[in-house]
Amino acid sequence: MSVVIQNEFSFTMRVYIEDTDAGKIVYYVNYLKFMERARTELLREKGFHKPAIIEEGMLMVVASVNVDYKKSAKLDDELIVTAKIIKSARSYLVFEQRVLCGAHCLAEGQIKVACVDQETLRPCAFPVRIAKLLN
Repeated sequence: MSVVIQNEFSFTMRVYIEDTDAGKIVYYVNYLKFMERARTELLREKGFHKPAIIEEGMLMVVASVNVDYKKSAKLDDELIVTAKIIKSARSYLVFEQRVLCGAHCLAEGQIKVACVDQETLRPCAFPVRIAKLLN
């Protein structure tokens, strides 16, 4: 399920055993996976489908991540993962994201995603028709 909270896209998910360590606590890197899913669903909701950019000879790659972990999620928790584009440039997007459990913010961060040429892996501009969808 997905909803929009104050101009923020949100994606609801459940913590499964595969997301946790031996102590049934979500392994830190999995928060990045949860955020990836929310970004993907936000872009899909805007009409952007990842295969479209690949067909144009481009890729979207994570250029930087800054995450602040505040509290642990546990096995079977229901999480809300948010995503909001806070900056849109010619060749990259910056997302602000949070992972929530109820009223508690478990993790928050900023993720910069760049558009690169599939062959050279050098930054390139988003195609105009895709850039329009992202603004």
